[in-house]
Amino acid sequence: MSETNGPKTMWQSVRVAPRTSRLEKRALPKPGPSEVLIHVRVCGVCASELHPWLSADGPQEFGHEVVGEVVEVGAEVTGLEPPMRVTGLIHKGFAEYALAPAEHVIPVPESLSDRAALGEPLSCVISGMRRTAIDLGDKVAVIGLGYMGLLTLQAARLKGPAELFAIDTREVSRQRALEYGADGVLEPTEIPASLILNAWGDIPKGYGLDVAIEAAGNAHALALAGRMVKEHGILSIVGYHQGEPVPIDMELWNWKALSVLNAHERRHDYQMDCMARGLRLVEAAKIDTASLVTHSYSLEDVDDAYAALLDKPDDFVKSVITISD
Repeated sequence: MSETNGPKTMWQSVRVAPRTSRLEKRALPKPGPSEVLIHVRVCGVCASELHPWLSADGPQEFGHEVVGEVVEVGAEVTGLEPPMRVTGLIHKGFAEYALAPAEHVIPVPESLSDRAALGEPLSCVISGMRRTAIDLGDKVAVIGLGYMGLLTLQAARLKGPAELFAIDTREVSRQRALEYGADGVLEPTEIPASLILNAWGDIPKGYGLDVAIEAAGNAHALALAGRMVKEHGILSIVGYHQGEPVPIDMELWNWKALSVLNAHERRHDYQMDCMARGLRLVEAAKIDTASLVTHSYSLEDVDDAYAALLDKPDDFVKSVITISD
């Protein structure tokens, strides 16, 4: 077993009330036989944690998009050792150190920056696109162009659609989508009739999309995606929906005979395989992740990072908490 002779305590950001976090001194965790202790370098700020940051009761320890360095491994761990730079399915990452099962950790390619190597969101995108049956020559749209939507757009482009549309309310996001391979960008209120199938009598007219990918995580985007899919098309839900139940037009979905995919993945072994594939694609310059990280905050400023995610300054796409360089 590799052991650290470093500090015995660490700082951890803890969300203690709605919109309020504080730093707490914690004992440095000790890895079990199959665990890895990681010195966190950066941790991405994920929209899935925005709702609990705003409203959840009780203390919460956030951060699950970690890139860091191995500082100690358990006695049964092989293939990982200090000072390897790693990412993975690592939780409680808004801290100086984090523990993870060794099977949930993989090395980061040396050529990638920390910001380029956020493994968990990349794994979600690759999983979703592997499970979404985009065929060569399909007509596809990604609805919602935040960090996950712009990553999804790039992954969908690799599957060979003939037309790839990108849809968002923010002009800056639509312009970025063009840089990342969209064939056309649209504001949600300006969708042409040819991309909507909303009436039974229009089924034989070729309206709508083969695949609509909802990546915004809100009811309006999901409703629009449902309207845009053609008969027997695919609606892929990449957006993470939480809070109040989301109403859907089940009658519309039913008579169009849609295939609806919840693209979120819960098989850890598959997630890790998708993460490795995603890192290879980033390393091969097939997907650009680094340029999507637009804001960085310190561990003391986690609440500012969530506020930026909520309010979205003009140039905002993705923020990270930078803990060590």
